Amino acid sequence: MTDNTNGNIIVEIQDKIASVTFSHPASNSFPSELLQKLVRELNKISNNSDVNVVILQSEGNTFCAGASFDELLAINDFEKGKKFFSGFADVINAMRKCSKIIIGKVHGKAVGGGVGLIAACDFAFAYQDAAIKLSEIAIGIGPFVIEPAVSRKIGKVAMIEMTLQPNTWQTADWAKDKGLYADIFDSQDEVTEATTKLAEKLASYNPDALCEMKKVFWQGTENWDDLLYERAAISGKLVLSDFTKEALGQFKK
Repeated sequence: MTDNTNGNIIVEIQDKIASVTFSHPASNSFPSELLQKLVRELNKISNNSDVNVVILQSEGNTFCAGASFDELLAINDFEKGKKFFSGFADVINAMRKCSKIIIGKVHGKAVGGGVGLIAACDFAFAYQDAAIKLSEIAIGIGPFVIEPAVSRKIGKVAMIEMTLQPNTWQTADWAKDKGLYADIFDSQDEVTEATTKLAEKLASYNPDALCEMKKVFWQGTENWDDLLYERAAISGKLVLSDFTKEALGQFKK
């Protein structure tokens, strides 16, 4: 555990498996600095021949509350806004381009960018409390940056269902039914056991075959190098609107 007020990323490598654990005292939300640290760690892992597979997980009771609310409130010009929303674009692109298979080990709720992180994993197991929500439209923006990753995983119809019901939590069962989770479990120990077992099995396979399959899995997403930043610009513009400023003010109260 960590008491780092800026959050932390811990990477542990053992038996060809890299466990990447993120944490932040504000419900595991991500300030820009922490997102960039995650990108750097993923890039290092991608080039590390001692790693065959990655487990992405978080500490605490919430999986990920998305982008930092405090940073969101501080945005006062377009460039800052675009840069802020580009943070999750950087992470999603790093995850899809990482040469290693990424398994998401999910417990607790995920909101906004947190849902994007799960969708950018190649495979995910979850505890039964792993509900998900896209709340962005309620504050006058939208899940623009993460939409390609989420739609790719759960389909456009389910993406619309989540986006247009920003105050509705979708259950882990719903998320599994839509394909976000490969399986859900009744205890956290079972999630850990299933994740570890899969990671160990994958780590024993030919790393070159896994790397080539990873490329196949993400074929057709090459345009995300541009698309996700175009989407960040949309959010960067909308966040300056009177609607959003007022909604954020109410939310803070």
